[in-house]
Amino acid sequence: MKSAPDWFMLFIAFWTIVLVAFMCVGGFFMFRKFLKVLPQRDGKSKLDWQNHWVERSRELWTDDSKAMLDKLVSPIPTAFRDIAKHSIAAKIGQIAVESGASEVTSEHCVEGYIKATPKRDHRSLQAFLDKNQIDYSAHQHLLG
Repeated sequence: MKSAPDWFMLFIAFWTIVLVAFMCVGGFFMFRKFLKVLPQRDGKSKLDWQNHWVERSRELWTDDSKAMLDKLVSPIPTAFRDIAKHSIAAKIGQIAVESGASEVTSEHCVEGYIKATPKRDHRSLQAFLDKNQIDYSAHQHLLG
C-alpha cells in the first residue's frame, strides 16, 4: 500500500482547518442569535420587544424619518444592514412612542441610532455624523 504524497496531506490539513474555522464563526453568530430569542424576565425576548416597538410605531414614521434611517444605516455592510435597520428602527420607535410624539423626527432618529449602537462603535458613529453634518450635540452625553 502506497502512502499519500506530502502535498496531498497538507491540502487535506489546510481544508480541515478552514472548515473548522468557518464552523466556529458560524456557530458564534448562531449562538448570538439564539441568545436574542431567549425570554427575559418579563417573558419576552429581545426580538419580541424589537418587533413590538416597530409595530407600535409604524404609523409614526414619515417619509423624512424613513430617509433619515436609511442614511444612518448606510455605513453598515449590506449583509447586516437589514437586521441593524430593524433593531435601530425599534429603538427609535420606542423613544418616539414613550415620548408621546405624533411622528418620528430626526431628533428621535439620532437619539435612537446612538442608543442602538454598541459603545465600541461610538467613535465611528461620531465620525459618520460629523461627516454628514448631522447635529448630535443634544445627545453628546450618550456617547461614552
